[in-house]
This record gives sequence, structure tokens and C-alpha cells, in this order.
Amino acid sequence: MLKRKLLITLELTITAFILTGTSFYASKSFGQLQNSPKQLVDEAWQILDRNYVDGSFNNQNWKAVRQEYLSRSYSSQQQAYTAIQEMVRKLGDRYTEFFDPQKFTALRNNISGTLSGVGLQLGQNEQTKALKVIAPIAGTPAFKAGILPEDVIIKIDGQSTQGMNINDAVKRIQGSPGTKVVLTIQRGERSQTFQLIRSNIALKPVTYKTQTTPTGKIGYIRLPEFTQTAPAEMRRAIQALEKQQVQGYVLDLRSDPGGLLDASLQIASMWLKQGTIVSLVNRGQVKESYQATGSPLTDKPLVVLQDNGSASASEILAGALQDNKRATLVGTRSFGKGLVQSVQPLEDGSALKLTIAKYYTPSGRDINDVGIAPDITVELTPAQQKSLAQNNAIATLADPQYATAVTKLNQLIRTGANPSLQSRKASIPVILGSPQ
Repeated sequence: MLKRKLLITLELTITAFILTGTSFYASKSFGQLQNSPKQLVDEAWQILDRNYVDGSFNNQNWKAVRQEYLSRSYSSQQQAYTAIQEMVRKLGDRYTEFFDPQKFTALRNNISGTLSGVGLQLGQNEQTKALKVIAPIAGTPAFKAGILPEDVIIKIDGQSTQGMNINDAVKRIQGSPGTKVVLTIQRGERSQTFQLIRSNIALKPVTYKTQTTPTGKIGYIRLPEFTQTAPAEMRRAIQALEKQQVQGYVLDLRSDPGGLLDASLQIASMWLKQGTIVSLVNRGQVKESYQATGSPLTDKPLVVLQDNGSASASEILAGALQDNKRATLVGTRSFGKGLVQSVQPLEDGSALKLTIAKYYTPSGRDINDVGIAPDITVELTPAQQKSLAQNNAIATLADPQYATAVTKLNQLIRTGANPSLQSRKASIPVILGSPQ
């Protein structure tokens, strides 16, 4: 019998080259359902029926949906794929998607960090369906060209994206290293064309440095993605900075679209001595809470940078640090994705990504479509963002958000304030509402 694995994911959305997943669960296969297109459709229906977060299935008679699709004749796998995509669309959930075998292979490669593209993380406006940039990854062709979060992609190689499925957009933007893709961007009232050369993108999950300030040496850590290797990289960064006797930390989660649930839990435990990190609630109202492991690598003052490109696993970490009074958040409101997906492989090598739960911060906040407000708000204009990117000035004192974080960190160091010690005086209750 073929064994298959379920990947629990915390990812923002489809991107031009990366999706993320986490812990693996071996599930029983449908032994009799191998290779038949109709049986593949039924397998997809069964997975959604058992696991999808909304028990009403977007107020549909889900059994009637099964009957409708199993009454059809299928002469090819492609027809089955089209039917599964139709079923998925009935749920009205932008985070629930179907991947054919080719796209699922790309997904698995991307989880392990094998990336090729221009460095754009894409989302889709739920109302207008416009393709927007969540964030460019630092150092990539898109980043160097000056593409910014919230830019709207209106053309790909001259073809309008109006009505274009996000999967089709991703496929058009992807390509072999060294080839060209032309993106037309709408930014406010202006449109602009970018000619980008695709490249292999080496994602280094964590980078770090020190900076000398009037109150002493501080450590800066940048986390661009919650990848499989991110926890080990974060551990090495903190340990290296501790050896250099830094007095406090700035953790940069700006434009981090999220990633692996397990990575967010491990990294949160490196900063928290105790307390809840996050709580998940499925459609049956079953709550599963995740706690800090009790072995932090440091208890020195911490300031976290976030922006509207910080999503999902980033928000889990930021919410845990804020609610447990471990860190001060600086920047702008985060993206607001409080849902959890799993990726379930199907028998023929295709896969379903489906929403299986909502998550809540330790204090019981539902941040979906709301985001997390920073403790100190510092806005950047598009012109500032572009200038910082082009001049390689991000995370320097020319960066207003970073400069504010350093100022706040110095204040915490001077006053001896340690939010993590304050959080030990009283536990924070977990109050969970009903998933909507």
C-alpha cells in the first residue's frame, strides 16, 4: 500500500516560487483508488469532507457535490484535475488549492529551499482578484529592480492579468534561470514596466550582525522565511551573538510571509521561557495549544520589526512575543492571516492544500484579516522603501523603522527593562472564540 504524508502548513498564499509546509503525518491510502480519474476526484472530495475547516462547506450540500462530480465520465487525468479545481472553487477559500503533479513537485522543492524565479511573493485581492506583491525577497531580481509590497501586477509579458488565476500567473513568472520576464506594475496612479532576469535564488533563512550603540553592542537578526532550516540557523545566530556579548536584539520579520508551523514554534521557544505560543482550533472546536519548551537561548531585551508583508508564521511569532510581554513590536500592522493549511498528496502525485484550522494568539486574539498592531507605529512611504532597497540601506540607521527599533532597544537596555521577566509574574489566559 502506498504511504502518503500530510504536511501541515502556515503559509501566506501561493508565491512565484515558494510554498511552505511542516510536520509529516502518514495517512492511510485509498488502496482501491489508484489511477482512475473518477476515483481521484472522489479521493479529493473525501479529504475535503474529513478535514476542511468549515463544516458547512460554504453553505453547500457537500454530499450533493460528490454526487454531481461522480456522475460525470472522465477520460483523462486532466479532466479529473479540472473537476477537482471546480470543487475547490465552490469553497470560496483563497487558501485552499489543487496542485497537479508538476506543481506539487515544485512545491516540495520549494519547501526544501530549491528556488528559481524573480523573488516575488504574490497574493490576490479577495474582492478585486488583482494580483498584488506581498513582498520581494531581499537580494533577488525583483528586490533589486525596486518592486515593492502592495504593487499590483497588471501584465505579465504584455498579457493582462485581469481574470488570471494566481496559479497561471505563478507559472508565467516562473522559468529557467537566465530567461527574461516583463512585469507591468500598477503603483498608486502610475504604471511601470520591469524587465527581470530569472535566477536561482539561494534563500539563507537567517542573517545577523552586530552594531555598537551608546548603550553597548546589540544584535540584529533577519528572518526572511520560516523554512525547514530556519530554526537551526536562528539558533546559530543567537548563540554567535551571545558569544559576542550583545546587550539586546532586534529581530526583523518585515516582508516575511511565514512558512512552517514547526519552525515558528521552535523559534518562539528560543526567546520565551514559558507561556503559550499559539492555539489552533479545528472545525470541531477542538483546541490544541502549543507551549514554549522552557529553554530560551537568551532573556535579553528584544524589539521585533514587522510590516504588512509579515504574515502567518511571522504573526504567530510576533503575537506570541507581544502577548507574553517578551518583545516590543515596531513598524506597521501585519498582514492578517490567521488560518492553517495542510497539504495532502493524492495517489497520482497531485495534491490538495486545504484550510484545516484557525489560530489564535496567546491572549485569544483572532488576527485573520485584521493583523497585529505594532506597539510603536513607523510608516515607510513607497519612495523610502525603494530608496532603502536600491541603496542597500535596510537595517541601517538610515532605515526609520530600524532606527526606531534601536532607539527603543537602547531605552530597554538603559532602564534594565526585561519584558520576559514581567511576563513571569502572571500567566496570560487563552480565550478562544468560535472560528467564523
